Amino acid sequence: MENILKALEDGEKYGTILRAKGVVCGENGEWIHFDYVPSEPDVRTGAADIIGKICVIGSKINEDALSELFRLG
Repeated sequence: MENILKALEDGEKYGTILRAKGVVCGENGEWIHFDYVPSEPDVRTGAADIIGKICVIGSKINEDALSELFRLG
């Protein structure tokens, strides 16, 4: 997850990302909670959630590139 959040700094590829937050299921079945503001990623594990959630706020966001980065389909 740290590598994914670091990749968000590539403004040409993903757009200008001002904030990202979410809960996703990790490879081992644990839930990974993350918060991102430029140059300040925060990643931790936490309680299970029913579904994963990702919210990205910014400008000129490339949704297709973000979907690929977060492996959403």
